[in-house]
Amino acid sequence: MSRKLKNTFALLGVLIILLLLGFGYIYFLQKPSIKERTAELGSLKALSYDPNVLDKMLKEKMLKAITLDSILSSRKFNIPKELSSLKFFDFLNQLSTKLSEKAKFNIEYLSRNTDKEFFLYDYRISGYGSFNDLFQLIYGIEESKELKKVTKLNLSNYIFAPENEEPEFLINFTMNVAVYFSSNDRYATATYSENNLRAPRVYDIFYPLIRTEIPPNINSLLDVQGAKLLALVPDGAFLADARGNSFLLIEGDEVYLGYLTTIDYKWKKVTFVLNKGGIVETVVLNLDRSLRK
Repeated sequence: MSRKLKNTFALLGVLIILLLLGFGYIYFLQKPSIKERTAELGSLKALSYDPNVLDKMLKEKMLKAITLDSILSSRKFNIPKELSSLKFFDFLNQLSTKLSEKAKFNIEYLSRNTDKEFFLYDYRISGYGSFNDLFQLIYGIEESKELKKVTKLNLSNYIFAPENEEPEFLINFTMNVAVYFSSNDRYATATYSENNLRAPRVYDIFYPLIRTEIPPNINSLLDVQGAKLLALVPDGAFLADARGNSFLLIEGDEVYLGYLTTIDYKWKKVTFVLNKGGIVETVVLNLDRSLRK
């Protein structure tokens, strides 16, 4: 075999080896990558929307979100997401503006706990005030849009009797309050609006029907106890108290602990209705016979 023919066969063998290597590279290495890239390209083409279609889809999603939020907003209570423990202090500061000047209370943060799938902050509120102040405080907490619950309540009566002033019947109170929140916004609304927290006035069930504390006569009104009817005049009734102070009164005038209700010119007498610590009395004073003409 000539040298030229040997070189030809050698080159042919090298060519065959290169072809085999190239085929193996394409079949075993590039083909899986091409298949993967083809699948990726197909998924990208599937997500290739017209901008107008995308804008329409966005508006539909936004409308659905607004509808869902309006449903949450119309609910009486919401549970906020990731609530700060300081927010309850601000809430009570705002609520305190609805209380009278007599009401005083302190707030104490206790702990963070869990209740099923929700979290809650536990607070203690202690103080005193009138019954309507206490009712307003509880009403505001229980009716708040963001869910809050009074979990414990202890009450005791408290009589505040400053010198020369009418006694006030107040209430000492201690309550525990749970403030709920969640780790997600499933129960919250984007457009938060607080409920009406103004409580109606209610009858004071702690006000005693019969009281030993009687307000002082700070306005120097006629004290019917020991008073005398001196004369009946066209303008009303002329009376004097036990100290000799004289008063000219007409029907409806206020006296100490009550009112002058009736002037009877025919029978020469006057009638008073007095409230002595919850005990209502009718007192009649007749004209002193020694003063009649």
